Amino acid sequence: MKILHYREENAEELKALVGRDSVELDEAMESVKPIISQVKSKGDSAIYVLTRKLDKYNISPENIKVSDSEIRKAYSRTDKRLVKALEDAALNIGKYHAEQYGKIEKNWETQTSDGVQIGEKIIPLKSVGCYIPGGRASYPSTVLMTTLPAKAAGVSEIILVSPPPISDAVLVAADICGIKEIYRVGGAQAIAALAYGTESIPRVDKITGPGNKYVLAAKMLVYGQVDIDMPAGPSEVLVIADESANPGFIAADVLAQAEHDPSAQSIVVTTSKEIAEKVLEEIGKQLKDLKRKELKQSLKNSAIILTRDVEECIEFANLYAPEHLEILTKNPEDTVKEIRNAGAVFIGPYSPVAAGDYASGGNHVLPTGGTARFASELSVRDFLRNMSIQHLTKEGLSKLRHTICEIAGAEGFQAHKKSIDKRFT
Repeated sequence: MKILHYREENAEELKALVGRDSVELDEAMESVKPIISQVKSKGDSAIYVLTRKLDKYNISPENIKVSDSEIRKAYSRTDKRLVKALEDAALNIGKYHAEQYGKIEKNWETQTSDGVQIGEKIIPLKSVGCYIPGGRASYPSTVLMTTLPAKAAGVSEIILVSPPPISDAVLVAADICGIKEIYRVGGAQAIAALAYGTESIPRVDKITGPGNKYVLAAKMLVYGQVDIDMPAGPSEVLVIADESANPGFIAADVLAQAEHDPSAQSIVVTTSKEIAEKVLEEIGKQLKDLKRKELKQSLKNSAIILTRDVEECIEFANLYAPEHLEILTKNPEDTVKEIRNAGAVFIGPYSPVAAGDYASGGNHVLPTGGTARFASELSVRDFLRNMSIQHLTKEGLSKLRHTICEIAGAEGFQAHKKSIDKRFT
């Protein structure tokens, strides 16, 4: 992890940090196109063949869907402390998203002119597919983060898919969230199944949830057939720290971020050279107790940036637009007022990113790669759609007649003009 100065001599390196590369998907897209085509044309039979080939797992009509008895067995094999932790986390995440839903104006209307009444109706999506990564790893927290906002929004059909074998923790988390349809299918074939539907897996309106580059490529290829959530790149954190910050806390949070994957990135922006040096020292000490091989490669992608003042820290943070932003300054409430671009913000020494990853209530599906400039965390809003409802009286249409006909005529749409005139002849 290198130290850079927020100065002209490091301008190119700083620019490279801000403009970090997104995931390269050309090769992945070419790889998944035939998979999507096979599932679209052959349905379940293609899924059985692809799962045997790619996941080395035999599925059939009898076991493609997880049964109630398998859920019960998953509970019996799961540590009761983990079950309780998942229940507690689900309570907080559910409460946050229920409150979020309550703040949204459901239906409203206004009168744009005499006799012209127009309003908006907010409607939940009917069905959503949640992709939960699996195979060698287990991510029950992703179950909570993708399904609970959909439930809070009022989605009536939530389908969960995950590569086999699905971990007991994921099955328990799904049951805690009230998910009844769980399919042991992963990869691009799962995305295609959700997009087009098969004999076993229902077609959905939207697909959410992270995955590897092949899952991401598949989601982007089926977009338009279904809606998808944001493309997810390597995870990242940016820490703003002044001389009051605890370097041990910063180092711990940098290493927590680094263990996501080798491409993960951690940036510390600080006004203090002493803090910068102590953070590096602490990383060296704490690293000795950690074993994940991703850590060292991730640290090579990372940097500490020395600035003249907190204003420069804020300036760089807004340019970088991090997925996670920690503010460890004397007056963090003042600092956060100047932040425009971040997926989620964590204020103060006892608000580590890991709290948001698991249990504080906010969503951990966040914009990466600088997309926090225009994108937001996964929320209940992602599972709602709006439609306008318009009611014009004859008098109201009469007042707009000239305006409509003039614009329609200018655009060469004669039938549009006649559809108005017809009502007055």
